[in-house]
Amino acid sequence: MSRALRAAIRAEVSAIIPLDALEAEHLQASLAWIDSDAELWRREKPATPPEHLSTYFALVDETGMLLVDHKNAKLWLPPGGHVDPGEPPRDTVARELFEELGVSGLPAPAASFITRTEVAGHHLDVTLWYALPISRTLPLRYDQTEFNEARWFDFDQLPYSDSDPHLARFASKLAKIIA
Repeated sequence: MSRALRAAIRAEVSAIIPLDALEAEHLQASLAWIDSDAELWRREKPATPPEHLSTYFALVDETGMLLVDHKNAKLWLPPGGHVDPGEPPRDTVARELFEELGVSGLPAPAASFITRTEVAGHHLDVTLWYALPISRTLPLRYDQTEFNEARWFDFDQLPYSDSDPHLARFASKLAKIIA
């Protein structure tokens, strides 16, 4: 990996202002991992290397968020995916936005949240979360091989018990950003 790309990823992570002590801990651990010269990309599914970058992008409006019913995870999640080798995370957002929802041309803002999550007991996803404001009227074509459905949820109706363990914290942070 080029030093310039690692430095750009580090700068994006460093710019995140933590919501709480847990996010501050995740941010510091992620910066140490980036600085260690460890490989940042997943090369082989599901867990090589066992710690790697991923993204979520939350499509949001003033009242809610789009989530997808992920077939494999059996959870309602923001769309997203693993960062490909040599790919900047914002490019991952653009690629996954098109692959998963059929949308192109939306610029990815800076990441606003970071988490470190043990997945299925065999690897750690270091996830950069992006919030993309859009209109609910934007036509979407979700990937039916990966998702059962895509649905808008009002913020007070998000399915926290059937989602990523950090979704409630992200929604709380998002509410402060939107306000």
